[in-house]
Amino acid sequence: MKAQYFGMARPVLRRDFHINSMRLFNIRLLLLCGFLVLASPCLTPASAEETPEIKDIIVTTSDVDLLLFATVKNGITPEMLADVKNGIPIVFTFQMELVKTSGNWFNTTLVESAVTHTMTFDEASKQYTVVFSDQGNKAVTTKNLDEAKQLMTELNGVKVIALAQLVPDAPYAIHFKVTLKKGSLPLGLHRFLPISALWDFETDWRTIEFRY
Repeated sequence: MKAQYFGMARPVLRRDFHINSMRLFNIRLLLLCGFLVLASPCLTPASAEETPEIKDIIVTTSDVDLLLFATVKNGITPEMLADVKNGIPIVFTFQMELVKTSGNWFNTTLVESAVTHTMTFDEASKQYTVVFSDQGNKAVTTKNLDEAKQLMTELNGVKVIALAQLVPDAPYAIHFKVTLKKGSLPLGLHRFLPISALWDFETDWRTIEFRY
């Protein structure tokens, strides 16, 4: 015969007590995990901010040429700057391809080119020098690190193609990416310079579609 209880609470058995305790523990654990995630929002964005990416891409024209502007965000790391001060150049290579697109897979490549920005540091004068390949290897020197970083990471009005070679109202696309790497050193010099771990990397390809 089953026991019946009238006018009083059902006694809690040991097994029921164990199950309820485990459920309470799991709930508290889930709440704690959720709190930690909400309290630490910087973990994921911080890693995302460290990834170099191309921003502020603008395709425009001068009177005679098609021009490209772009900026590399998060492109220069503390490791790079440490290497530069140890005499190791930083090289940014901006690679671009201009194609005339069509409704099928047979696009026509009009231009394939690369522009390099190279940064060096002179310990004696405490100056940074940035050399631009697209401007006849023009060199700009500055003692301001922020200015040097801006010179390295910004592409300002690079000539892509003469407008006379474009068909009005035709569809075009520019494929664009940036490679970041150490410059070369004289043979044997690397044995005497402290060099950080390899940090060579490149951004993803970006595509800008437009009509002229």
